[in-house]
Amino acid sequence: MSRPTANIRHRFAGSGMLLALLLLCAFFSVATWTRQYPQDEAAARDVASQIDPKAKVLIAVRPTAADAGFAEALKAELGARAEVVRGEPRDARAALERAAATGSGPDVIACNRATAAWLVFANLGRDFPALKNAVVLQPRAHAWPVFLKTDNLLNIANQIAVIAILAIGMTLVIITGGIDLSVGSLIALSAVVTTLFVRDVCGGTQAGVGGMLAAGLCGIALSGACGLASGVFITGLRMPPFIVTLAMMLVGSGLAYRLAENQSVYQVPDSFVWLGRGADLLGLPNAVVLMLVLYAAAHVMMTQTRLGRNLYAVGGNVEAAQLSGVPVRRVVLTAYVLCGLLAGLGGVVTASLLKSGSPTYGQMYELYVIAAVVVGGTSLSGGRGTMAGTLIGAFIIAVIQNGMNLTNVESNTQKIVLGLVILGAVLVDRARR
Repeated sequence: MSRPTANIRHRFAGSGMLLALLLLCAFFSVATWTRQYPQDEAAARDVASQIDPKAKVLIAVRPTAADAGFAEALKAELGARAEVVRGEPRDARAALERAAATGSGPDVIACNRATAAWLVFANLGRDFPALKNAVVLQPRAHAWPVFLKTDNLLNIANQIAVIAILAIGMTLVIITGGIDLSVGSLIALSAVVTTLFVRDVCGGTQAGVGGMLAAGLCGIALSGACGLASGVFITGLRMPPFIVTLAMMLVGSGLAYRLAENQSVYQVPDSFVWLGRGADLLGLPNAVVLMLVLYAAAHVMMTQTRLGRNLYAVGGNVEAAQLSGVPVRRVVLTAYVLCGLLAGLGGVVTASLLKSGSPTYGQMYELYVIAAVVVGGTSLSGGRGTMAGTLIGAFIIAVIQNGMNLTNVESNTQKIVLGLVILGAVLVDRARR
């Protein structure tokens, strides 16, 4: 095949994956289109805009965090003329009785959808004659897909961050014609080692930033050492990658259970969650920002550096690469080390997200990671694949899972769908070849 034809096919494949992702988003947007009843700051402003500037207002909400946020935002809009009552219907009734007795009743009762349905507000004229002119208001509803809500989109990105980070390393390995089944166990090992280091060396819940950083580096380094060991067995002893990484998967899992003594390690400071749950840049979760930075760096490495060209050369034709002077063993070894390091970083992110380390973390992740890489267009026979494709593949997997959750598809059916998606991606790869 000529080089121009190959480039056209490559671009078409990348555009096809992006189109598939957009079509999935469109499908789940239609499938989850429903009437929304907001109670955020925008909803509070909407209610405030419906109220006369001189009217007295009673804000009735439940004792939940979401309701409290709505009440505070509305109170800030209305100022001193608004009173807030938090609790159950009986609390609202008591407030109405006091207002009716003093003759200073509210002109407007501001509610959300849940509190507007309380029976205490159903017939104010009959139950509280002094309040017969009071109006019950709630935020205006609007139709919008649940899938496209900001919280859901951020949730998709945050949940796929760890798998996408691991998929960078898996892409490197698969491009060389290999495979790494140990990444899920290395997540658990890294998370356990990191949290144990924080607990036993850095002061536990009193640990500082430096101690937590050192703990994370220890977890990443150990996972990188496991990747190095796998690479040495594969390149030095010419053992099959499938067998070597399968053994390393068992070793990593066993080490994690032994070190944690079959328990979760949770003695970490509150600030430990900064990487997994924090959001400092444009409201994006820090884990997502880290993922994007890593993909940008990996893309530059694969397209602009000698190592990237060598990875493709080894996967495309190892004999030709050797004859061309490519250090094949060193290139393959580097791929497995980087895969191990990124799995360790994924373990640190997971520990931060869950504020603990556990040997059960990362189970089945290797399958989801391989699925993301294959769906993203990387050939299992090696020599072809892109970081952009892998990122799109990771989001395709995440969107399918999230969409099925939103449409109440049960878990067993989800596994069947995911398996068919992987099979379809492999068939497409075979057809391309």
